Amino acid sequence: MATYVVGDIQGCLKPLKALLQKVNFNKDNDVLISAGDLINRGPESLATMRFCMDLGKAFNMVLGNHDLHLLAVAEGIRKPNKKDTIQEILDADDREILLNWLRQYPLMLRYKGFHIVHAGIPHIWTNEQAQALANEVSQAIRSAERRSYFEHMYGNSPEVWQNDLQGTSRLRLITNYLTRMRFCSPTGELELKTKDKISMPTPFRPWFEYQRCEQTTIIFGHWAALEGEPCGPDFFAMDTGYVWGGRMRMMNLDSQRLYEQPQLS
Repeated sequence: MATYVVGDIQGCLKPLKALLQKVNFNKDNDVLISAGDLINRGPESLATMRFCMDLGKAFNMVLGNHDLHLLAVAEGIRKPNKKDTIQEILDADDREILLNWLRQYPLMLRYKGFHIVHAGIPHIWTNEQAQALANEVSQAIRSAERRSYFEHMYGNSPEVWQNDLQGTSRLRLITNYLTRMRFCSPTGELELKTKDKISMPTPFRPWFEYQRCEQTTIIFGHWAALEGEPCGPDFFAMDTGYVWGGRMRMMNLDSQRLYEQPQLS
């Protein structure tokens, strides 16, 4: 049995299938884990969801910001924007089956000693704290009152964690750390406006450059501008920007061997 983690698929099904073929993936024995952003921006968002759902127990994932955006649009909170490629999901006959399936996935997974998350885990949180906070958001997404969560999900404030945060502000900030974070300050203050750079003026630095509360090995996607370059021995950047003309990356968790699929014609 082999376990693989793949970076942002974003509705690009053909390169995903090509990667799985490279490793002779067998859904009866192997497991595929998505680091989030399963859909949106690419050409086959609906087919990607159906393919992964059909893998059954051989598939797992963490939710990314694009996945959450789909769920918010499905609740009627937002309308798709011009760059979205999710309308085919919203119009599908099996829409509710797909959306219910997606809602069941968490924002953070601990698997074989790795912490898997879409954007990152702030250095100011312990591992147990991060898991507990991720679970709070998951409970909100799966609850009958989930519409309230999605109504307040969008936004960049509050910018820094306080243990006494409550309600929708608390859930929004947890979501932003786990699914949108790139840069933060030494105190954990988020800078969410910058997307295409890998350096920022003081006091902001990439989240993975800070000394952490405790040793944590993290696999993450989200930050295509990193181009998968090494971020340190305990951090594995999986988003190599296939949907933007880059590659799609997958890693064997047991061997840490990387597999990459260049652009397909």
